[in-house]
Amino acid sequence: MTSKNSTGGIDLEEVGRLVEQLERDLALAKQGARDVDTLRDEVERLRGALAAHPLAPEAVNAGLHGVSDRMHAIGDELFDDAVTASRYAAWLGRLLGM
Repeated sequence: MTSKNSTGGIDLEEVGRLVEQLERDLALAKQGARDVDTLRDEVERLRGALAAHPLAPEAVNAGLHGVSDRMHAIGDELFDDAVTASRYAAWLGRLLGM
């Protein structure tokens, strides 16, 4: 079985790696920062979409867009040196075909 779905072309294994890396970096971020907490929620929703709907590209695609939107919204305020926003923006862009 391939990790790319036939309708959306999303590499689910790569999305899983992205989620794992985001979770590691978010663990280093300040607790209680509203934008960071919202990003944590988006990442958790994406993880849930991967687990619950591995063959439903719409849910994974929506989750990727949610994480991407949140990353762009918090931009420079991300987390000091814990996360490089541009690295994630490029990664998300590749996954979404942008």
